Amino acid sequence: MVWFILISLLTLGIVLIVVEVLFVPGTTIIGILGVGVTAVGIYYAFRSFEQDTALIILGLTVIGNVLVIVYGFRSGAWNKFSLKETHTGRSYDDRLLGLEVGQKGRTVSDFKPYGKVEIADKIYEAKSERGFLSPGTDVFIEKLENNRIIINKL
Repeated sequence: MVWFILISLLTLGIVLIVVEVLFVPGTTIIGILGVGVTAVGIYYAFRSFEQDTALIILGLTVIGNVLVIVYGFRSGAWNKFSLKETHTGRSYDDRLLGLEVGQKGRTVSDFKPYGKVEIADKIYEAKSERGFLSPGTDVFIEKLENNRIIINKL
């Protein structure tokens, strides 16, 4: 029974370390749990066996854990979780082309304070500086900032 408990603790510890290194790198909680369970297993070995046997168990455990960690780093598991390229595109960068401050339009939907406005035969999403506006209200562009259209009532 003593060997079963010892082997179970050491196996659980090494499995948690493998999970940390290969499957969820960077979380450290699982790795700390693995090291903790392994330490409890080694402590249990020193409490249950003679010192020579416990030192052999300690040595084999350290070698096993080091081999698992080295294998984890050499297997390239970290590369599966890292970004390889950066997305540089932006959406709606050109949606304000052709619009100018002062340009007139008409609301298509309710503005509370956001809504749809028709300007130059195109429909845009805009924000009203005055709050609520009903559909069919004549408006003009007050500001164009941060890729947003700010309108005001005529």
